[in-house]
Amino acid sequence: MPDRAPGPSPGPATRFRHGLVLGKFYPLHAGHSSLIRTALARCDRVTVQLLGASQESIPLSVREQWLREEHPTAHIRCAIDDAPVDFDSADAWEEHMLPIRALLDAPVDAVFSSDSYGAELAARLGAEWVQVDPGRRHTPVSGTAIRADVPGHWWALAPAVRAWLTPRVVVLGAESTGSTTLAAALAAHYDTEWVPEYGREHSETRAGGLDTPWRSDEFDLIVDRQIALENAVRRRVPRPLLICDTDVLATTLWHERYVGPAPAALVARAAAHPPALYLLTGDEIPFVQDGMRDGEHLRHDMQQRFRDALAGQSVPWLETTGPVPDRVAQASAAIDRMLAGAFTFALPLEQQAAHDAAHRDAAHRAAGPAR
Repeated sequence: MPDRAPGPSPGPATRFRHGLVLGKFYPLHAGHSSLIRTALARCDRVTVQLLGASQESIPLSVREQWLREEHPTAHIRCAIDDAPVDFDSADAWEEHMLPIRALLDAPVDAVFSSDSYGAELAARLGAEWVQVDPGRRHTPVSGTAIRADVPGHWWALAPAVRAWLTPRVVVLGAESTGSTTLAAALAAHYDTEWVPEYGREHSETRAGGLDTPWRSDEFDLIVDRQIALENAVRRRVPRPLLICDTDVLATTLWHERYVGPAPAALVARAAAHPPALYLLTGDEIPFVQDGMRDGEHLRHDMQQRFRDALAGQSVPWLETTGPVPDRVAQASAAIDRMLAGAFTFALPLEQQAAHDAAHRDAAHRAAGPAR
């Protein structure tokens, strides 16, 4: 393919009918959004093409939702593009142009990008190239940098992206085992947010009070409200960690306690909503009756039921014991281990190709010269 020298970007007063922004958005970040907003400000209409690869570990549908939320006035179009990434190959370019052209419902007269591939793409579409923030000096971030260090680039992520990336740690236990105290203490330790137990609020306000028999549908309501609270808080956490006082699994056990075996649908919701780590608060501390609890005579049996349920599922868990500082120390050690491996992403195609080539070269060098 002949080299094409990037032409000068059109002046800031130039107005376009239809602009194109193209990317993987793996994940969507502030640099992407700045690029899209620049295009929206200079075009009557903007198409954003999300071209993901099959091997990438953030689903295309999730990235599409992020784009639609952050840029509701752009026209979002998505496709899988597994063609090899080689900007020096005419054949590779032709493969990439197939989905790009297929997703366009009208000609474009401007291509907006930060990277120099925009010049070639614009030329192939008969459009002008508008380079935005070359070298990423204005918004110093990239998908590669974020995938390598999510906490260090938290500032660059939109609320929906933060919510999807944030791992949850769930604190649970039988009555009067200190789960709320530990959840609040861990949130303070990590300087992050925590979500209180909605079930307690419901218990205080339910029709008929505590003397009225519980209904199965109340537990569905509790789960709905609990997850809604989690989702709202995950969007605003100052760092990628959320502490939750209870979850759906715990709700299935309370259903079992007050109504009977949890319905299959409720059990399925628990299985579909796993946290990154469970922390069980020990029952060795004195029981405190606050007027809403069953009583100490049931606590140890209920605690064993929690242990059995946690042992029967796949999420790592730890039972914390002792005074609050000891529990925080035990829990934070487990959380730190979890966070160390919490953010892993499949390599994008271009990095996978470079990785494979490096391995082949290393293997050839190790084999020595042919004889």
